[in-house]
Amino acid sequence: MLSIRMQRTGRKGHAMFRVVVQESRLTPTSGKVVATLGSYDPHAKTVRLDAEKASFYLNNGAQPSDRAAMLLQKEGVELPKWVKLASQKTSKIRNPEKLRRNQPKEEAVAEEAAADAPEAETGTTES
Repeated sequence: MLSIRMQRTGRKGHAMFRVVVQESRLTPTSGKVVATLGSYDPHAKTVRLDAEKASFYLNNGAQPSDRAAMLLQKEGVELPKWVKLASQKTSKIRNPEKLRRNQPKEEAVAEEAAADAPEAETGTTES
């Protein structure tokens, strides 16, 4: 069975991905690829896909991975009915009161007032 998945390329710390069609029993790093559909750069968020090739393989039974299915859908490739997209993960912040954006603004105003006060007192008076 064929699967549409992402194959990591690029140097250490700067990942780039190829979107490939591969036999599902092989690992993505094996190098044995049936077809290359395009590429994805997660740093620039750019996707280049051949939509015609992708729809051809999808209509002939190739199963996309979760991430590949999301990329295909974003690029406007029509997915078959049997492809199930993973639901979006929602994260919960444990202690929202500790976030800097939730801290009261009064502290910043008090610091500015304290910084302005010494400048006013530095006036020199000679007798």
